[in-house]
Amino acid sequence: MPDAANDTESSAKKGQRDLTQGPVWRALASMSAPMSFGILAVLSVGLADAYFLGQVGGTALAAVGFIYPVTNAITSLSIGLSAGANAALSQGVGRGDDGEATRRLGLHAIAIGLASALVTAIAVWLGYPLIFSAMGAGEDVAEQIAQYMPFWALSFPFLVVMMIVNAVFRAHGDSLTSAFVMVLAAVVNVVLDPLLIFGMWGLPELGVQGAAVATATGRIAAVILALYIAWRRGMLGWCGKLFDGLMASARKILNVGLPAAFSNAINPAGMALVTAAVATVGEAAVAGFGAATRVQSVALVPLLALSAGIGPVVGQNWGAEKQDRAQDTTHVAFWFCTGYGVLVAAVLALFADPIAGLFTSGEDDRAFAATYLRWVGASLFGYGFLVTANAAMNARDKPIWSMGLSLGRIFVIYLPLAWIGALTAGFAGIVAAAVLANVLSAWGSLVATRATGLNRVETGLVSFAAHRTHSAG
Repeated sequence: MPDAANDTESSAKKGQRDLTQGPVWRALASMSAPMSFGILAVLSVGLADAYFLGQVGGTALAAVGFIYPVTNAITSLSIGLSAGANAALSQGVGRGDDGEATRRLGLHAIAIGLASALVTAIAVWLGYPLIFSAMGAGEDVAEQIAQYMPFWALSFPFLVVMMIVNAVFRAHGDSLTSAFVMVLAAVVNVVLDPLLIFGMWGLPELGVQGAAVATATGRIAAVILALYIAWRRGMLGWCGKLFDGLMASARKILNVGLPAAFSNAINPAGMALVTAAVATVGEAAVAGFGAATRVQSVALVPLLALSAGIGPVVGQNWGAEKQDRAQDTTHVAFWFCTGYGVLVAAVLALFADPIAGLFTSGEDDRAFAATYLRWVGASLFGYGFLVTANAAMNARDKPIWSMGLSLGRIFVIYLPLAWIGALTAGFAGIVAAAVLANVLSAWGSLVATRATGLNRVETGLVSFAAHRTHSAG
């Protein structure tokens, strides 16, 4: 008994948390709540870059408009690899694997992520002129892009390592440190942005290049701190037979990581094509749509945090063969999405116009943004179902299901209906497509989680569809 007590105390000191005990809602809350701050911090970087570069000039801001969709798609690799690392590590922690085995797996995850990131970074460095030329970037904008992309490519391996070490923290039940690392990277970035962009405090005036250097510096600082903490707490560390089982680790991580990376790339790619449909309505519609989706991204933060928190809880419990607790976790998460969705719907229904006015410059822009927020806001619960179901299924080693959900939402429902809606009903048709995509995503999430053993819904169309899908599989 004393040894067990000492082990528990030692684990607590190291910031680790057993997610297989106690109320599942408490485990889910402890993992998700801190991530809200981390995700908000990440969003703040994009807002800060747009704000400060907007003061440099229209060309710099236009360059950001070209850069962000590309870098967001590439960043999906880091998100996917961190999902793969979380699935493998959290299940190992839940099974009770010894410390040396989990440390070795963590080092394997970092090595695999670093190798993948270096190859990707070199490809981006060599290929970005062709990418942005194909996107239609003009000569002046291309010059600004050329100042940004090499430094961004240089910092990409640091981002991947940071994301994987954060997955190590979360797999051990420590989301607070993970969120702190994300906040640190963002704070360093935001603080350095004006100093390097405008050349303040004796620093050189670097313009767009300064934003990239600030991003790289934030990532490097965060990686150093994350590795230090993980090493000090024993989550990472030297171990015997370092390369033992490397190929098995790669299979575990990439089995989830590659489909998860693709799933995360689907949304920005699909949204770019939806924006093209919006453009057929007019420039004011594009401006209003862009403003509304920025507001939407902030409204979705708690749901994205929930998706970050549910993976470790499901992974540990599945590894511990406590499937009932994994199912209860998904059940609680869906109820939270429903309740939060009702709250967001009410707020946006009442205040869509004044909120839209904060992010738009003209009456037409504001009207389009308010229409989107008022109607699509009522369906955001469905997007919450989607992202939490995807994270839960990734942690359960069912990444093909989550990829199928994401593909279905964008390319089967949203994108075709958005184009049909734009051509037949204008902006209202696009809004209707977004609402339908979110609502059907909720239903699809219930079906998929039931079919993969993460939900116990037994009634109606969900039960019938899950049975048919499971039989077909």
